[in-house]
Amino acid sequence: MIKNFVTVYPGHIDFADFGQNATPANERRFTNAQLATVFDKTEAIAKKLDDIGFETLWMAEHHFQHEGYEVIPNLLMLAVHLAHVTKTLKIGCGFNVAPMWHPLRMAEDYATADILTKGRTVFGVARGYHTREVESFGAPMQDQEANRELFEEQVEIIMKAFHNERFSHKGRHYTLPPEVPYRGYTVKDLTLVPRPMHSFETWQPIVSAKPQAMDFMIRHNIKGMVGGGAATMAEGPIKAFQDAAHRAGKNWKLGENLGIGIFFYLAESREQAVKELRPYYEEHVKMFAPLGFVPGITPAQVEAVGKRGGWDKAGVPTLEHYMKLGSWFAGTAEQLVEHVKGMEARFPGLDTINLSTALTTPQAVMLDQFQRLKEGVMPAFEKR
Repeated sequence: MIKNFVTVYPGHIDFADFGQNATPANERRFTNAQLATVFDKTEAIAKKLDDIGFETLWMAEHHFQHEGYEVIPNLLMLAVHLAHVTKTLKIGCGFNVAPMWHPLRMAEDYATADILTKGRTVFGVARGYHTREVESFGAPMQDQEANRELFEEQVEIIMKAFHNERFSHKGRHYTLPPEVPYRGYTVKDLTLVPRPMHSFETWQPIVSAKPQAMDFMIRHNIKGMVGGGAATMAEGPIKAFQDAAHRAGKNWKLGENLGIGIFFYLAESREQAVKELRPYYEEHVKMFAPLGFVPGITPAQVEAVGKRGGWDKAGVPTLEHYMKLGSWFAGTAEQLVEHVKGMEARFPGLDTINLSTALTTPQAVMLDQFQRLKEGVMPAFEKR
């Protein structure tokens, strides 16, 4: 039964133009002052979500994006700030990209945020997907197997550091600690100082849903975030996660320990909502299609979205296409209640719904959309 409302804000600034006929994604470049507006925007969003009773604001770690789509480089620093300007809202790291960190530095920084925010920072890890980011920090991204291997060893180290007063590790990439002389003795183990004191909850995005990855998550008690088209794929990532839990002897229901996400837009009618959402949807496609995160799009269509206009001729999937799949929603509040209750019935273990505005949605529109959720959607779930 759904009881937690969360959202993902990847950190886009306000744009001046939107859609397939606007500036191509690779041609966008903003000034430093414009990029820095992301922090005031994030604070305004956090305060609104805190006011309306959302459980968690998830943010995304990204780097070097002069295009303005995802421009928050340090989630833990921002989480500490946001916790001090809100009252109950949790701040989710969605996600710390482990290959760009030393695992012990990530563990220390999270522990500090956990203590300073009294447990209101939610830990999350991911492998990353931008070659410009990950490879620039000296980690593999083009070699997916090398990336996965590094990530899994890093998470093993972080979990040892979180859950043990003393720990050591010897693997392919790390030997911790190195056996060095220190103050008259040889170092044999380490203690994370400090360790988290409030929350050890960990989340990870589910994309490919390969059995090896699912088993890894279950073994470390990592919860999964599923977004986009996967929200309607009971036989895809959602079922794969449940299967992994069953292999580990856990009798989880479908959707249990997952957050499932859809992009939403509310208006007085479905027609109005579709019209207003379309340019933001098209910006989403412009950004994510070349990265492989628009399901079903062909290479020729990816090439088309890098240019101005001509999407219909190229057969680029429309907003309506993904609305039919259930991963995007545009309509009235009453229709969204029906849509979410349908997901709830389909996934009986689901208690966390991720309702997110589309990439590049302006701040004023985002705040209005969340207020519409509060008034027209959340009451249908709060009293149960």
